[in-house]
Amino acid sequence: MAATYVIARLTFREAARRKILLAALLLGLAFLAIFGVGFNYVNAELRTTSTRYDLLQRSEMYNFFLMAGLYVVNFLTVMMTVLTSVVTLSGEIASGTIHTVASKPLRRWEIVLGKWLGFAIMVTLYLLLMAGGVLALVYGLSGYLPPNPGRGLALMWLNALLLLSISILGGATLSTLANGVMVFGLYGLAFIGGWVEQFGSLLNNPTAINIGILTSLIMPSEALWKRAAYEMQSPLVGALGFSPFSAASVPSPAMVVYAVLYLLATLGLAIRQFQRRDL
Repeated sequence: MAATYVIARLTFREAARRKILLAALLLGLAFLAIFGVGFNYVNAELRTTSTRYDLLQRSEMYNFFLMAGLYVVNFLTVMMTVLTSVVTLSGEIASGTIHTVASKPLRRWEIVLGKWLGFAIMVTLYLLLMAGGVLALVYGLSGYLPPNPGRGLALMWLNALLLLSISILGGATLSTLANGVMVFGLYGLAFIGGWVEQFGSLLNNPTAINIGILTSLIMPSEALWKRAAYEMQSPLVGALGFSPFSAASVPSPAMVVYAVLYLLATLGLAIRQFQRRDL
């Protein structure tokens, strides 16, 4: 396992030097700055008109603003995860640089697992910065915290690791371009399927709901976000059953377990494919 940690450290350093990560960090910091300024003005307006809004109404507005921020954070984290990892393995195989590592006394599974771990550390730090920043800004300015923030962030983290595992699998099997198309295609499929299920639940349409469930089985990324939003949504939104940033149809805990198994199976398949691939 020592070799795996070495590969993870080298992968983390290499990813940290990429301009894509720098751009993601700068855009993320810009988003946090705009979010903080915007929320500060919203909060100030709510407090100056406190006679018109009681505590419950303010809490609902705070939750809505917070969920909007976390929705953007989830999207930015997914994009950063895919764009930084999509070139790993496939790009190194195409350029021949993989031989520098593969020629050493390392097992191929150690290379794959090490690269996955290096990117996973990077993704974790990015998510903590972004999601933690949104939560800290809202709490610092208003004193509001959503229900179950730990569960919600854990599900967002699992979502990012799921996309990372699929990207690593594509890198072990496909070219860089084909890998990017595959990962973003699956993410888009899950996204549109999730909204079809949302509207199907609102309209009580079993066919639309089943389409959403099927796309969640093919790619459970949107289901993880919907579960995360459900964990952090306010009780009133949960009672009403709909918000642009939450879920009318809530994925069950079984779907979360399925997503974990999906991640492990994808990572295992990536190791298997890389071991069989001709370098």
